[in-house]
Amino acid sequence: MRAPTAAELQLYALAEAAIGNAYAPYSRFPVSAALQPADGAEPIIGVNVENASYGVTMCAERSALFAAVAMGIRRFETVAVHAEATSCPPCGACRQLLWEYCGNITVHVHSLQGMSTEYKLSELLPNPFDDHNLKA
Repeated sequence: MRAPTAAELQLYALAEAAIGNAYAPYSRFPVSAALQPADGAEPIIGVNVENASYGVTMCAERSALFAAVAMGIRRFETVAVHAEATSCPPCGACRQLLWEYCGNITVHVHSLQGMSTEYKLSELLPNPFDDHNLKA
């Protein structure tokens, strides 16, 4: 594994700093994410927001993605995910949405032990459903 770049360290730091904004009273598993736009704009931060009706809970990665889309940002370079755990890669729903909007971006997973793992999204979602499946 290579050493992280200064930009990656900064992205992780932004994700980690946002962890206190997560709202996770049910799972007690706060997660935060920092999504880096491809144009070099400031990263977009997201946190998980839980609800007593678990199905409407929003993950950190989707929270960041939806905020970015609402701002008109459509191209992304990488995402850093942080949780107070040994590892926390994006869930299946987040992987699917990241694929749809971001393509094969780099996913950095931050752990309590420090920077842990870097993936290409295609490693986490090897056979995605996308617009190619909708063509007859």
